[in-house]
Amino acid sequence: MTRPTYPARPRGNMKVYTTAPMEDPRDARTIFPRLEEIGYDGAFSFEAKHDPFLPLAVAAEHTSRIVLGTAIAIAFARNPMNLANLAYGVQSITGGRFILGLGSQVRPHIEKRFSSVWSHPAKRMREIVLAIRAIFDCWEGEAELDFRGEFYRHTLMIPAFNPGPNPFGRPPIYLGGFQPKMTEVAGEVADGFIAHPFNTRQSLLENALPALERGLAKTGRGLEDLRIICATIVATADDEAELERVKETVRKQLAFYGSTPAYRPTLECHGWGELHAELNSLSKQGRWDEMAALIDDDILNAIAVVGPRSGIAAAIRERLEGIADGVSLTNNRAPDPGHWADIVSDLKNGG
Repeated sequence: MTRPTYPARPRGNMKVYTTAPMEDPRDARTIFPRLEEIGYDGAFSFEAKHDPFLPLAVAAEHTSRIVLGTAIAIAFARNPMNLANLAYGVQSITGGRFILGLGSQVRPHIEKRFSSVWSHPAKRMREIVLAIRAIFDCWEGEAELDFRGEFYRHTLMIPAFNPGPNPFGRPPIYLGGFQPKMTEVAGEVADGFIAHPFNTRQSLLENALPALERGLAKTGRGLEDLRIICATIVATADDEAELERVKETVRKQLAFYGSTPAYRPTLECHGWGELHAELNSLSKQGRWDEMAALIDDDILNAIAVVGPRSGIAAAIRERLEGIADGVSLTNNRAPDPGHWADIVSDLKNGG
C-alpha cells in the first residue's frame, strides 16, 4: 500500500516524558523532583493502584519546571464536572503545568471495578471532552453553562460553586487511544494524543495518523495543530548480558499486549495477525512463559526500540521522526532514574 506522508516534526528539541515509577503516592515527594533534576520535560501519573491526581498535587509542591500530567486518568469512572474540578485544581496548584490526560480503560473494569456505565466509548469520550470545555467556558465567564448531550447534561452553575477563571489558564486535554474511532475522537476534540506503546512505526503511520487526520479535518485542523506523544518501549543496557535480560522482560510485556484482542491491529500491520489467536489461547491457560517465547526478534525490534545504550537515543529519534513531538520512555525504570540522564539529554538536544 502507498504510505501516507505527513508534515515533518522537528528533529531538535524533542520533548521527553516518562511515567513516574511509583508504588506509594508518598513517593511523589522524591520521584518527581528527581525526574525534574534529570531533565525530563514532563512526568505522568498512572491510574492503577492509586488515584492519579493526588500524587501530582504533592509533586507540584516539590517541583518548579516539569510538566505534570495524568497518563491516563480513567474518564468513564468519573463525570465531566468531576474531571473539570480536578483539572482546575491541579492546574492551579501546579502553576499552569498540568496536562489532563484521559483514557477509556476496557469494559470489564468500567462495569465491574468502578460500577460505572460502558456504552459507545468513542462517542462518550468525545462528549466528555466537549462537556469539560463547556464547563471551563462557564467558569471563564464566556458562556452560560448549558451543555445537553446524549450521555451528560450540565445546566446548573451557581456562584457558590463557580471558581471563576483559572489564574493559569485552561489545562490542555490529551486523549490516549488505540482503536481508530477513539483515535479519531482525539484528533477532533483533544489538544494532544498519547499513543499506546504497543505500536510500531508502521502501525503509527498506517493506523494512528490517518485516524487522527480524519478527526482533525472535522474541525479544520491539521496534524501540526495536535501535540503527539508516543509512549515507546525501550530495551537498552550497557552490556550485552544485561541487554538480553531486559529483552526477555520486554518479550513478556509484548506477549501480554499481543494476547489482547484490542491490540491485534498492530500485529496485522506486519502480517502477524494469527499470532494474536495463539497468544490469547495461551493466556487463558496461564502459559505465560510460552507466550514470551513466541515474540521473536522481528516482533521485538518492530514494537520496542532495542539496542545498546550508546545508540539508543538516535534509534528512538529515528522511530518517531516525522510522527511525534515527544516520547514517553517506557520500561526505563532503572533503580536510579539518573541512570538515564544522558539519554534524556541526547533526545532533547538532538544528540
